[in-house]
Amino acid sequence: MLTRAQIEEYNEVGAIVVPDVLTPAETARLRRVTEDFVERARDVTSHTEIYDLEDSHTPDDPRVRRIKAPHLHHPEYAALVKHPKIIAVLRDLWGPNIRFDTAKLNLKSAGFGAAVEWHQDWAFYPHTNDDLAAVGVMMDDMELANGPLLVIPGSHRGPVFDHHADGVFCGAMDPARRDCDYASAIPLTGKAGSITVHHVRAVHGSAPNTSRRDRRLLLLQFRAADAWPLLGFPAGIELFDKLMVSGRATLEPRLAAVPVRLPLPPAKSQGSIYENQKGMQRRYFDVVAPARQPQAVK
Repeated sequence: MLTRAQIEEYNEVGAIVVPDVLTPAETARLRRVTEDFVERARDVTSHTEIYDLEDSHTPDDPRVRRIKAPHLHHPEYAALVKHPKIIAVLRDLWGPNIRFDTAKLNLKSAGFGAAVEWHQDWAFYPHTNDDLAAVGVMMDDMELANGPLLVIPGSHRGPVFDHHADGVFCGAMDPARRDCDYASAIPLTGKAGSITVHHVRAVHGSAPNTSRRDRRLLLLQFRAADAWPLLGFPAGIELFDKLMVSGRATLEPRLAAVPVRLPLPPAKSQGSIYENQKGMQRRYFDVVAPARQPQAVK
């Protein structure tokens, strides 16, 4: 599925864009299902097990910023967990043995979609090794104006940064510490039906959607089968092994010399990364203008 150049780019940058993974028909079905979910949010007044709402949400103007665990709520989303082209991409990166983790659908509606501050996914769920990645399914064309993922190239090979404020996990890096050169970020842009793949340790974020175009990104989290969560799997080994999507499970975790920082004490605001990040003291995307326009990943 991947070319040698794409694999090398992933290893060097920490992220890639793979075009034309979903067909136009598949992408159109995902958009219709998502629009139905947003319409049903008119009856919701606060966050639920399914919906994470924008602060400006009202019944007359439903504003959803995340659908939680969408694969549990509709078969169109669930089908992507084992989509053969997505699994083929991951097999090219890690080999045959792959386990699913979870999913979320981040919606950045035209003109108001919320930012996600700089962070590493690794800060939320460290494992015994770092063969983990999030696959982003583009339901809309992604361009610089509508808030695409921004990734700091090469950051997946560096340290795990502090994601705490006042000693409490907040799910974001403090921009005042200048852990990274944020102006060096590259946007993961592409046409609807493309996917992004970003490494679990890659520093990334996304600006608000200031355009007139929606930006809906379905994120599927995967890991190599021998990567085991350091905080455990309370649901038990049977359910853990049911998450296998390719190859065979193993009882032998692979231990790698990778940096780890635990997300403890837990964030004061729970429910989603948006809620976690309310514990930040300083925000980047509210106050900092990039020094230059990043160049798109092809």
